[in-house]
Amino acid sequence: MATSASKKGSIVVEGHEITVSNPDKVLWPEKSITKVMYLEKLLELAPYLLKYTSNRYLTTIRFPNGIHAKSFYQKNCPEPIPTFVRTAEMDNIRYVVLDSIPTLLWLGNLACLEFHASFHRVEDQLPVEWVLDIDPSLDHEPRIMQAAFLIGEALDKIGIRAVPKTSGATGVQLFVPIRHGYSFEQLRKIGQFIGHYMTQTHPKLFTIERLKKNRGDLIYIDYLQHWYGKTLSSPYTPRAREAASVSTPLEWSEVEHGADPRDFHLLNIGARLQQKGDLLQKVPPQSLEHVFSFIR
Repeated sequence: MATSASKKGSIVVEGHEITVSNPDKVLWPEKSITKVMYLEKLLELAPYLLKYTSNRYLTTIRFPNGIHAKSFYQKNCPEPIPTFVRTAEMDNIRYVVLDSIPTLLWLGNLACLEFHASFHRVEDQLPVEWVLDIDPSLDHEPRIMQAAFLIGEALDKIGIRAVPKTSGATGVQLFVPIRHGYSFEQLRKIGQFIGHYMTQTHPKLFTIERLKKNRGDLIYIDYLQHWYGKTLSSPYTPRAREAASVSTPLEWSEVEHGADPRDFHLLNIGARLQQKGDLLQKVPPQSLEHVFSFIR
């Protein structure tokens, strides 16, 4: 990358020149991560992140002056739009389709620090996977991994294989690869079943109460977020947190031993991915027909 004291530089990727403004601007001060460092880390994440954002509608969160300054959600594609950026319309919104490294670095230069993609592909109303969100009601929740492990056990008992991943913030999400063809309505019925079961068997740990003010210290099993047009933090997205954490798939043994989501961040995620690869790909798409035989 060519940079200069005039706070401007450029990078050429796949034949496209991308301007980098303020390359030395600090985005994550606690980790001393500048914009140019961030772009380098996005290159590391690209082979993994792009698998879960390609051909989907993208929402980003932008932090022009770093994680502690003002931020805003961006659904409509920022302008001017480079020729290499693909877009797709849904509900009168022109979304970015994040399917290339040049697009990823262009968004990174705009200080898009988080990437949240739709659960369905462009021009398809069926989900690609099923994701169950486990969301703590407290800012610091030491039981979150225990909660995820218990739900994982319950899913396993009914023959559903899930991969846990940190949200990159405070929660955990259970990622379930599925065969294409199931509807959001069908998957919501399974989520509702699991939610009711867990709240009945562990009433002092879980809730399915939507309003945070009514949850107390209970951990929320959010089966409603998985829906057409909604999003969650994509696998391998960075998060605008002091730890510069990254939404990271885990092994069940790591969940069992109480992994801390803050331990997986931009400065070490590359080494982890080289060692473990994409854990989400370890579980093949699965049939859920046996589950629908007893869930109506």
